[in-house]
Amino acid sequence: MAEEPELESGAAPERQPDTPGARLRAAREAQGLSIQDVATRTRIAQRQLEAIERDDYAALPGIPYAVGFARAYARAIDVDEVAIAADVRSAVHNSDLGSNRYEAFEPADPARVPSRALAWTAAAIVVLLVAGFAVWRTQVMTPPTGEEIAAQQAAPAPAATKPAAGARPAAPVVQTVVFTANDDVWLRIYDETGERLKDGLMKKGESFTLPANARNPMILTGRPQALAVTVGGKPIAPLGPPDRTIADVPVNAEALLARAAPAAGQVQGRSAPAAPEPVAPASASGPAPAAAD
Repeated sequence: MAEEPELESGAAPERQPDTPGARLRAAREAQGLSIQDVATRTRIAQRQLEAIERDDYAALPGIPYAVGFARAYARAIDVDEVAIAADVRSAVHNSDLGSNRYEAFEPADPARVPSRALAWTAAAIVVLLVAGFAVWRTQVMTPPTGEEIAAQQAAPAPAATKPAAGARPAAPVVQTVVFTANDDVWLRIYDETGERLKDGLMKKGESFTLPANARNPMILTGRPQALAVTVGGKPIAPLGPPDRTIADVPVNAEALLARAAPAAGQVQGRSAPAAPEPVAPASASGPAPAAAD
């Protein structure tokens, strides 16, 4: 009967590392890598990798970082990162650290987590953008209040100019009146009967041509500066001051052209100064002779 080989006295089977950190260290050394090589691959500080190998999770910023750093370490040396992460999580939960510092959030890769200052800056920018949009939206979409319309209607209307005596009235010439929005603006254009020819929001770039048969058309708006008005292709001055409600302002061609025309007497009507009368020079012998009749 063949003799079975006897085990050498005192020999013990090789013991496999049983902690996540020990397994990572053994795998790294088997590949001939230094801890600095792993730090270069993972972009994790060497002292934090050494804490992972020692299973010293209290030396890390938090439990999510312990799990995330261990995953990155395992991935860098081709070890099963899912198993390593599960073992690290189990080790933390079974320790005092897990009962005192448990955090539910676990970043996929802590090396890529943005800083807290960057997150607060991004949040502040978003808040400012939302607030600015809300203010702009309120100004564009809010129609003028009843008080603003009443104040505008109470203002005295400009006196109509009377034609000079004996002057022959010129035949009316129909000219096209066009309103173009250079910004989003709410307006209402109506005639003397109250019929609304245009009512609502005009988008930037939108145009509206006043009907030629409109009877005494007028406008109501809260942002006159957002409208470009032309009569027969000729630009007209703004209908009112910026961001001030105007109401019952005539917008027919004659009224608009009268607004754009220069006031009479600004250039013409000035009389040239009278030329001075010539003075005869005095002679050396006496006074100048009188002029003959």
